Amino acid sequence: MTDSFAKLAELMPLLLEGAWATLRISAMSLVAAMAVAFLIGMARLSGLRPLRIGAVIFVEFFRGTSLLVQLFFLYFILPLYHIRLGAETTAVLGIGLNLGAYGSEIVRSAIASIGIGQYEAARSLSLPRWITFSKIIFPQAMLIMLPSFGNLAIEIVKATALVSLITITELTQTGHNLINATGDTSLVWLIILVMYLAINTPLNLLVSWAEKRAGRFKQGKSRVV
Repeated sequence: MTDSFAKLAELMPLLLEGAWATLRISAMSLVAAMAVAFLIGMARLSGLRPLRIGAVIFVEFFRGTSLLVQLFFLYFILPLYHIRLGAETTAVLGIGLNLGAYGSEIVRSAIASIGIGQYEAARSLSLPRWITFSKIIFPQAMLIMLPSFGNLAIEIVKATALVSLITITELTQTGHNLINATGDTSLVWLIILVMYLAINTPLNLLVSWAEKRAGRFKQGKSRVV
């Protein structure tokens, strides 16, 4: 038991450093993915046909190809054409574009699910289109998006395990390095499992809290109406 605690104390600083890299890349990738999701999701609903077609091609390309291959292309192939990106920039860009493509479908389907009656009611009140969208349609769509965006955030954290292949030493790669150095496979993988759980559990709790708050807000609005 004493030996196990001693090994734990020895491994933790390096694993925490890897966990910090995972957290940092996850946070930046989440911001990038959300921006892509809303941009492409709104383009899918645009009245302009070329914009819709471009958005469909984007979504199908990034959903239909591997994130791993996309990261390799961005980091190892683009420099052949004199476009060089740092490793972390490549990771954030690759994950943001790939998971953002999935997120755009969440945005599109949530907004499309709002009944036509909502639009007709706003039109009968002569509300401008942007007020109809920002005050009536979008808040309702956000309630629908929340659970799926929670899952997307967790997928982004798990996707960071791939960025070790473009030279970033995140949590999983740190674990590999420590296993090679110490041979203590069971303890290292157990700590990594607990660390991923520790990162993702607050995300789950935050989304659950937001869903409950949004649900109470919606019930309150319904009672007022």
